[in-house]
Amino acid sequence: LSNGQVIVNSSAEGKVRIVLSNASITNSSGAAIDVRAADEVVVVLAEGTSNSLTDGSGYDTSGEDAADAALFSMADLTIGGTGSLIVTGNTADGIASKDGLVILGGTITVKAADDGIRGKDYLVIQDGTLDVTSAQDGLKSTNETDAQYGDIVISGGTVTVNAGDDGAHAEGDLAITGGTVTIAKSSEGLEGHTITIAGGSTSVTSSDDGVNASSGTGSTSGGGGGGMADDGSSLLISGGTLTVNAGGDGLDSNGSITISGGTTTVAGPTGNGNGSLDSNAGITYTGGTLIAAGSAGMAEAPDSGNYVQANVSAPAGATIEVRSGDTVIATYTTVKAVANVVVAS
Repeated sequence: LSNGQVIVNSSAEGKVRIVLSNASITNSSGAAIDVRAADEVVVVLAEGTSNSLTDGSGYDTSGEDAADAALFSMADLTIGGTGSLIVTGNTADGIASKDGLVILGGTITVKAADDGIRGKDYLVIQDGTLDVTSAQDGLKSTNETDAQYGDIVISGGTVTVNAGDDGAHAEGDLAITGGTVTIAKSSEGLEGHTITIAGGSTSVTSSDDGVNASSGTGSTSGGGGGGMADDGSSLLISGGTLTVNAGGDGLDSNGSITISGGTTTVAGPTGNGNGSLDSNAGITYTGGTLIAAGSAGMAEAPDSGNYVQANVSAPAGATIEVRSGDTVIATYTTVKAVANVVVAS
């Protein structure tokens, strides 16, 4: 379809399946696929096929239930299969569901004028290869009225995000339990009320906070060492590999930070108004490996456990070693100027 759309408007129970097999749908005046009503919709990317969905630029998205994405659904939406899909959202989002959104597979490329991929109740990524470029948030879940929803869960696949705002933003909780996640560009990398890193390989590059656990009701500014109010949010790291390069706080929680496993490396800020570690309710360290290097003005360390904190003066590209006698316990090569380093193991 060079200028048309597929509309789903079904009152029946059960799944509506749309198989894309070398399909190209462009709609100059709205969504390419517009699910107005259905029990559940499944979009299948047929094996060995290349597909594309493109919406128009500047159409009206102001209505409460108006379509605001190239692939838009009012119902639960699942995307799977092994084919490829290119989605271009010229007015607002690339892919959006007003209920839940699950991605099971496929090679999916999204370019969006607003958010890249958005599920209101939840966004779940289990497999596939995703490449998201967005002017605002890359991955997003927006339900802020029901405590059971508003979550993002990534358990597998390969996800790359270049975002103008947050790389992944959950109004509820955000969890990464597997897969490879690269937030290549963002203002804040990962944001949610409770953020859990339990597996996989995650890399975050941000101009502001790298990982920010916040309820949205407390201050998000600095004030390490518990100097600000605890809003009940938490950052939990129990496994996997997490690498952060942040212009603001590296790991930031308006509540608590708990590290019990995994390997976490933080290249924090150079300015003294932020720190590589920042919590309002303290840092609990019981296991795993943590190396956090950044400025010294608001430097924070775990409340207990086996760790070393030291003020140093090292330029980018320097090697910092922690030694016990002649034994090298840890080595870190700086990616920017460093004034303070924390090593926990």
